[in-house]
Formats: sequence, structure tokens, C-alpha cells
Amino acid sequence: MAQLHIVNFTEFKSLVGKEIPAGAWLTISQEMINDFAKATQDFQWVHVDLEKIKKHSPFKKAIAHGFMSVSLLSKLLTDLITVDSATMGVNYGLNKVRFPSPVLVDSQIRLHTVISAMDAYGDNGLKITWNCTVEIQGTEKPACVAEFLSLMFE
Repeated sequence: MAQLHIVNFTEFKSLVGKEIPAGAWLTISQEMINDFAKATQDFQWVHVDLEKIKKHSPFKKAIAHGFMSVSLLSKLLTDLITVDSATMGVNYGLNKVRFPSPVLVDSQIRLHTVISAMDAYGDNGLKITWNCTVEIQGTEKPACVAEFLSLMFE
């Protein structure tokens, strides 16, 4: 899916309540999982110890950190949509997060999102509420369901 290009905030506001077309698939590699473990200092064996995983994990494959799914929301949203007039965007927070299904190494994920709200923020900003679902290809339950908040400025 091609990135959705929005000209300005006026056009962007017209998307409230509408589902944005699903994004492209992203493969979750062991290298990504290892890099996330290094960045967060979370070396739990289910993520990085391949020998122990083969012996003891019910999945027999490494699984990505749940918080890795949340961390990828910014990237996945940026891949979906851009607002040409925006000069800066930042993460603002999360209201709800759940991890219904593990992401096995080499799985493909993609983002589905609906913009549920946009509110003025300061003189030239918007606070956007995104209802996000991270789909795992071939799996019934999503990897992550989150109400994600971001700020964007023009």
C-alpha cells in the first residue's frame, strides 16, 4: 500500500472516524528482536536464547517483546500516512495496550488504524488518538491493540 499523503491539517481532520488503509507487511527478524533486547536490556530467554527456546518454549521459536510491537507503532504509522504541512511529530502516550498474541520470529505484521479523535494542541498542534491493531499474518488474534496518542505540529 502506498503511503497516504495529506496536504495540511484541514485535510487531515477529515479522516477522523475513518479507517486508514492497512500498511505493508513488516517481517520481524531475530536481529530486530536481539537489537530490541540490547536497547531495553530485556534479555529474557524467550526472546534471545535459541537453544533454550527449542527445548522449553511451547512455540519452539523466539518471540518478539510485547513492547517491541508498541515501539513499532510510530514507524508503522509513518509508513501509512504523512501530512505535508507538518513540521514535527512526537509520541504523546498510550491509553490502553494489550498483547493478545505473541509475535514469532520471522512473522509478518502490519498496522490497521482508525483516527478516533483530533484535538487542538497549543497554537499550531494537534493531539491525535489512533486506535491501532497490529495484525500478524496468518494469525487470528492481533499482536497488539493500543490506543496511541501523538502530537503533530504545523
